[in-house]
Amino acid sequence: MADDLKMGEQAKFREMLEGSKEDWDIISEHAKHFNKGLAKRVIDHLKLLDGDYGGFPVDRLTHSLQTATRAHRDGRDEEYVVCALLHDIGDTLGSFNHPDVAAAILKPFVSEANHWMVANHGAFQGYYFFHHLGLDRNFRDQFRDSPHFEYCAQFCHLYDQSAFDPEYESEPLEFFVPMVERLFAKPKNSMYLRKTEA
Repeated sequence: MADDLKMGEQAKFREMLEGSKEDWDIISEHAKHFNKGLAKRVIDHLKLLDGDYGGFPVDRLTHSLQTATRAHRDGRDEEYVVCALLHDIGDTLGSFNHPDVAAAILKPFVSEANHWMVANHGAFQGYYFFHHLGLDRNFRDQFRDSPHFEYCAQFCHLYDQSAFDPEYESEPLEFFVPMVERLFAKPKNSMYLRKTEA
């Protein structure tokens, strides 16, 4: 049984075509242990935003903490608050598409509305500055037909665009860690889960 497997065991195949049920039991057991560390890995990656100002009045971690703190203090639910915390986590690896990176990380764990909000917040945030760069500030209008348009616009207006205040007292990252751990403890949807597991 998978529960009896030692963590040092490895699958024997050289190609997946050769894989057996026993091989995949070993891999599944490793995955269970690895997946338990997902929240910590996400927090560790978020910490890479610390000290990265990019010319902004606050560093990117402070911006993330302010966004999440504002949402939390406004009474938003925990899933929304974690989305607010992680919305810019892709800045380090996805400099030209950071919303896609954050949305991909969150997708298995959040509602369709929250996923859409994170995935598209860059276009909506552009309303506040695109015109200063010679871009179309109304770029977000292409999404007018989405049922999540106002939801995302509200996120950007209330929490994202307003979270660059050096004097704002945010909650520390440690305050949000238990929320992140709870959210990443169990996916809501993933192609790697049987329907009974979701």
